[in-house]
Amino acid sequence: MKKDFYEILGISKNADAAEIKKAYRKSALKYHPDKNPGDKEAEENFKLAAEAYEVLSDPNKKAKYDQYGHQAFDGSGGFGGGHGGMNMDDIFSQFGDIFGGGFGGFGGGGGGPRRAKGSNLRIKVKLTLEEIANGVEKKVKVKRKVQAKGVTYKTCTTCNGQGQVMRVTNTILGRMQSASTCPACGGSGQILDKRPSEADAQGMVQEDETVSIKIPAGVVDGMQLKVSNKGNDAPGNSIPGDLIVAIEEIEHEFLKREGENVHYDLYISFPEAVLGSSKDIEAINGKVRIKLEEGIQSGKILRLKGKGIPSLNGYGNGDLLVHVNVWTPKTLNKEQKQFFENALNDEHFVPSPEKSEKSFFEKVKDMFS
Repeated sequence: MKKDFYEILGISKNADAAEIKKAYRKSALKYHPDKNPGDKEAEENFKLAAEAYEVLSDPNKKAKYDQYGHQAFDGSGGFGGGHGGMNMDDIFSQFGDIFGGGFGGFGGGGGGPRRAKGSNLRIKVKLTLEEIANGVEKKVKVKRKVQAKGVTYKTCTTCNGQGQVMRVTNTILGRMQSASTCPACGGSGQILDKRPSEADAQGMVQEDETVSIKIPAGVVDGMQLKVSNKGNDAPGNSIPGDLIVAIEEIEHEFLKREGENVHYDLYISFPEAVLGSSKDIEAINGKVRIKLEEGIQSGKILRLKGKGIPSLNGYGNGDLLVHVNVWTPKTLNKEQKQFFENALNDEHFVPSPEKSEKSFFEKVKDMFS
């Protein structure tokens, strides 16, 4: 079971951005590989802290994590900011500024070339209610920028492969030396050497790739999932960007979703309400048969336990709520009309709700409580 992000950083859920950043920096410096050479446990804690910070430092990701936990990002198919798809170069390329001047990367403690990260790609995936309820694997074709075959890179002559350029300035305190990212190579330490004619100025070409996406059951409309390393490449010894998958729910013809519960409007005739009957109704995974008791009232809500949407956190399924509506006929023949006229004063047709029968407003209150 994955460890809670707040627990990893040693903060409360009410921590603000400054507290989150401070806690991450403290943890990252404690477990930094330069301080703990060869210590696998420290390296694992270093990655866990980076994973936690990646989510909690982003307001949108933090909100999703607070609501859905780890399932909001890594589901069951390789999504999310989990360190399973994040290596040390990822961490330093994304959060290197957190460490300040004390640490910059492995080995040197003073920076060095960084691996660039390619840009993210975004797609929208439409899902039926059945796919959302059961989870689904989708294969989608994406156009990615990748390094062209035959492209070569050479050491940047501006920074001599260091990724940084040093500058010395004279101040009242004496000569001060500072480092900044190399403007020629962007910090990678490499520049384009040779490229084929079909490649762009950075040595990249566009290619179609079919990506398999495993979407966990219980996702909601508007949720964004991440497939690591399936975005665009960047030049040189780079890290691919990510593929961001936005979920769009296709409206069902008969069922209406409300969180993990599903609603169904069932219309029955007056004779069926009086005499009772059995009805086949739409459920997420096919039809189910329910029995209507004699004298069932319009507005009655029948709850079918566990026939709704699975919880994204794995806490069981929601319910299917069947709303019974007695259909009143609008046209009657003479004989039918005479029957109801005779029944107007019949004691069996006089409304007499039981005290246990809830009012419409009470039913609505129960639904939202």
